Amino acid sequence: MSAASVIDKRLRVLIGNCAEEKLRVAMEYSVFAGGKRLRPMLLLACCEAVSGAYTETALDFACSVEMLHTYSLIHDDLPAMDNDDLRRGRATSHKVFGEAAAVLAGDALLSHAFETMAGICAKSRSNRPARAMLAIARGAGANGMVAGQMCDMEWENKKADAGALLSIHARKTAALISSCAEAGALLGGASNARQREMARLGVVIGLAFQIKDDLLDINSTAEKLGKPVLSDEKNHKNTYVTVHGQARAKADYKRLSEEAYSILAKLPKKTQALDALVKRILSRTH
Repeated sequence: MSAASVIDKRLRVLIGNCAEEKLRVAMEYSVFAGGKRLRPMLLLACCEAVSGAYTETALDFACSVEMLHTYSLIHDDLPAMDNDDLRRGRATSHKVFGEAAAVLAGDALLSHAFETMAGICAKSRSNRPARAMLAIARGAGANGMVAGQMCDMEWENKKADAGALLSIHARKTAALISSCAEAGALLGGASNARQREMARLGVVIGLAFQIKDDLLDINSTAEKLGKPVLSDEKNHKNTYVTVHGQARAKADYKRLSEEAYSILAKLPKKTQALDALVKRILSRTH
């Protein structure tokens, strides 16, 4: 069974614990809408790269990350934010269930993610799960993904400079991806030095991921991406392409990709899973 299939199977168990049926259905609608599972798979792959195998604890942390990621997508699509009608190839949550239910589904996924991780921390004799949860909280919260989204909104209809754009991308996209790599390394028993290397790998992948996303937004189709193209242009958002141009975007994407592969080459216990996943992320077409 593939890592993505294992994650999906466990997610169904975790979300199935929700007692309110209408809320559970709305949660499941977005979680199982065909996401790539890149963030949770990165967490598992980094854990495996350090220890040789991922654990049940790492799996539940990976599922928690996917719940966090999905909540952010539900909220990003709302009329008050990006006002998108299509996500992962089908109607967004608020289009199907209404705005109030979409907000609550996102809230529930966010809370359930931390309930899942906190439950593990409460039972563990090691402080590693708590440190991993702290890394994820930092990546997702007021100094990470949420801060990046706020900054992104603040710069709408205004021309951002290179520094502002990097700040947006580093927090909105790279922070959570980096925290996945760091948390996976922590749960795998990594040293402090190895933990920092994994975190840097996540930052590099995250920044490259966002540049590719910006390039695809103007060069791909809604059918391939599963979401509207030119959405950033519609919302007057700053992207790597609008600030730096396509040529610079492609050059920086290549530079970041090379750095990611360089970090991988230095890992003493790197695994095929991590190698393949990084290659998949960096070579994606949708």
